[in-house]
Parts: sequence; C-alpha cells; structure tokens
Amino acid sequence: MLNIALFGPPGAGKGTQAKMLLKKYDLTYIATGDMLRQEIAEGTKLGLQAKSVIEKGGLASDEIIVQLIEKRIVDNTNSNGILFDGFPRTTVQAYILDGLMLRLKSTLACMISLEVPRKELISRMLERAKTSGRNDDTEEIIKVRLQEYDTKTKPVADFYRAKGKYIPINGTGNIKDIFASISYVVQQTLRKTWINVVLYGPPGSGKGTQALKLAKKYNLVYMSTGKILRKEVADNTEIGKKVVSYMEKGEIVPDEIAIAIIERRIREHPDAKGFIFKGFPKTIVQAYILDGLLLKMNQSVSITIGMKISTLECFKRLSARGKTENSRPYDANMELIINRLDEFSNRTKSVGDYYENQRKFVSIDGHGTEDEIFERLTETMDAALMTSR
Repeated sequence: MLNIALFGPPGAGKGTQAKMLLKKYDLTYIATGDMLRQEIAEGTKLGLQAKSVIEKGGLASDEIIVQLIEKRIVDNTNSNGILFDGFPRTTVQAYILDGLMLRLKSTLACMISLEVPRKELISRMLERAKTSGRNDDTEEIIKVRLQEYDTKTKPVADFYRAKGKYIPINGTGNIKDIFASISYVVQQTLRKTWINVVLYGPPGSGKGTQALKLAKKYNLVYMSTGKILRKEVADNTEIGKKVVSYMEKGEIVPDEIAIAIIERRIREHPDAKGFIFKGFPKTIVQAYILDGLLLKMNQSVSITIGMKISTLECFKRLSARGKTENSRPYDANMELIINRLDEFSNRTKSVGDYYENQRKFVSIDGHGTEDEIFERLTETMDAALMTSR
C-alpha cells in the first residue's frame, strides 16, 4: 500500500495538493479536520465532543481522531493506500499511526511537508475565510492554530526525520509545480519499497534481459536460477555435476537443488529490498516452495509479470541466440528448442494461473524493441509498488 502523510502548517495548501494526489494514485483520503467538521455538522456524538475544542482552534482528543480514522479505513479497503492530511499532529499520534499501520500489515511510506513562510500562511487563510464560510479562519484563531503547530506538531517532523521518512517540499509558487515536486518524491519513495517480482514467460521471451534492467532500476537482487546453475556447471562443483545433464537438455532441475541455490543467494543479500526471480518457479510445486522461502523473511511474491509472446517469435529468438557467443547448450538445435517450449507449455504455464488466482498476475506484450518492452514493464512495476506490502 502507498501510505502518505501530507504535512505542513495551516494554510500550506495541503487540501489542494491532496485532491491531485488522490486522483493520480487512487488513495483513501483521511483529512481529520474535514472529518471532524462533518461530524459537527451532522451533530454526531463525536462531533459534539469535538465542537467546542475545534471552534477555539484547539486539537480534538486522540480518542476521537482514532475512531474517525478507523471508521474511514474500514469503509475503504480496496484503494491503493491512504493519504493522511492533518494527521499525525503530535508525536503521540505518530505512535498511534504506527499502530494503525501495523494492523493493516503496512507502513507509512513517507511524510511530505509543505514549507511556507508565516506571512504567506496568514495571508492565505484570511483570503480563504472570505469564501470558505469557516468560522475558524479569523486572524485571532489563525494565530492560535499556528502556535499549536509550532509547539505540538513540529516535533512530529523530528519523529519522521529520524526514520528517514520526512521530506520537505517548497510549498510556494505554482500549484502544478508544487505537485510535480510531490509526485517525484512519491515515485522515488515507491521505488524504495520492498517488492518481490516473478518475471514469467516462455523461453526466448526476453526475461533475462529485462529482469537485469528491472533489478538495476528498482534496486532489486537478480535471482536467475539458470545463471547460477550455469556457473556451477562451469566451475565443476558438486551441484554442477548433478545438474549438467538437465541443463544440456533444457529440463527442469530437481527442486531440492533449486531450493539450495535460492536460499544461498538470499543469505548472500541480507539487506536486500526485494528480489526479481527469473527462471523460478517453473512448476506449481516450485511456486509453493517460493512462497515458503519468502515466508521465512515475512515476505511474499508481490507481483508476477507475464510476458506474452508468440511461439514462433520465441523460436526465432532462440535460434538466433544459438548462433551467437551467448548461446546455451539447449539452443543448439530445433529438437532441443521445441523440447524447452513444450516443457513450458506442459509444466510452467500453470504457474501463471497460480498467481492469477491470487490476483498477483499481470501480463504485458512481449513483442517489440527492448526499450518498448522495458517501458511496459516499468509502468507495470510502478503500479505494483503502490499495492505492495
């Protein structure tokens, strides 16, 4: 999930930018100020409790705020994430938010703070008072609210700065320019999110080429069982001796060997922010195995991207590769190529169904130039990052 806190003093323009963020990223909007005003207007129990405090420019109690937020989250479980506007306002609320995110098995991605000079803030709010009809936009109450911000809310910035999640943005100038700066921050934050990707497709679909590029762009560990096994064979290791006959025929190696090399690769990267798997899983059994391997790290497959490509195009690519220095033993002749394509059709194709049933499967067109295919993949990855744990 993409969970963002939009931070800044009253009058910084959070509401305006929030509307644009909601539209672009399909988020659930939690604006505690608006929610409280609605409760007051409807005369609800929570509204009556908060009314006297709000009209004086104070902050509603944490008990009231938490009840409002939980209600909104429960009513909106299918969005890509949550945009918090006006929460957290204190360090206590920051800890409360951590607890709420823990219940959702998620976390706050970042806190984006709109930085605006004090004089401009007062000017903006006084101008807003002429059209908003809000009785908390008088100059006296504005000063109280800004004082509340200085004494109670600014320490929240230190809380998230210590976590490396506080990002200041210049909140003055053109609205579209400010939004462009915010969007850039969101995209960079998304690309730091832990994500585990299975790149899926028949032999010759270009998985290896594209997986390497994706790993570099998104800072993922490239996990190619084929590449690892070819090195084992070249080094004449014990594993290499066991798998050489499978490799020469382009057949699937025994599961216990695949498990051993994947676990070893994971141990070699304890600080990884995710993995991109190419060449594994190749069977339903291996899909279950991968789930188990990732579960040990309290992780799971985030998305499986299938590269749709015609059998004829795969055959052409494999035949062409067989005439280059990158040739594999199983590219040597038509019979071996057909064997590999049959292996995919008979045993690996069902892996796509496995992930599709989990709503973790997206397919892209695997035809076109390398750059065209990569562009499709990055669009898919960026969308997946918003819903990733």
